Amino acid sequence: MPALADLRDAVAASDAPVVYLHGAGEAFCSGADLDVVATLDDDSVEAFVQAGQRTASALAEADAITVAGIDGPARGGGVELALGCDLRVATPEATFAESGVSLGLFGAWGGTARLPRIVGLGEAMDLALTGEVVDADAALRMGLVSRVVEDPKAIAETIAAHEPATLRAIKARLRDTDTQAVQEKREAEVFARLLETAALDDRA
Repeated sequence: MPALADLRDAVAASDAPVVYLHGAGEAFCSGADLDVVATLDDDSVEAFVQAGQRTASALAEADAITVAGIDGPARGGGVELALGCDLRVATPEATFAESGVSLGLFGAWGGTARLPRIVGLGEAMDLALTGEVVDADAALRMGLVSRVVEDPKAIAETIAAHEPATLRAIKARLRDTDTQAVQEKREAEVFARLLETAALDDRA
């Protein structure tokens, strides 16, 4: 999957505080190439699945804040790549579907792991078991996206205007899955470090 490798490499190479992921055409991402999927055999299917999983994880684990700007259709693997991002912002024209079930498959690029954590088990079951298309407003109600706006890139630019070290710290703290006691200890330590360079004298 060269396109997935290119995306991973681009994310890894970026030193920007925010990485903005968007579609190049009328769709955000239509998912995996079904012509490729149809040729997979026992020797290639694991590499195919791992390529998608590694790319979604690269978006999740990047130092940068990763923002998916979803304009138009997001299907299958496209939804799963968006799920790897820290923030998903849609336009009113965005639509979403975990369409694998209609082919006798399911979202294996981390979809079954990330989707219930983001939208809850009930909504995840509904999306994955029906394969139905949901619009931007429905995606907002279930928490699949955080906002519906005309210009998702403007949200990314707003985030990028903040101090990079603070952005990295917030991402690390919010994505921490350790025990609450450990998280709170790390929270206090990182807050103390940031306080040394915080722009409190510049506040309005």
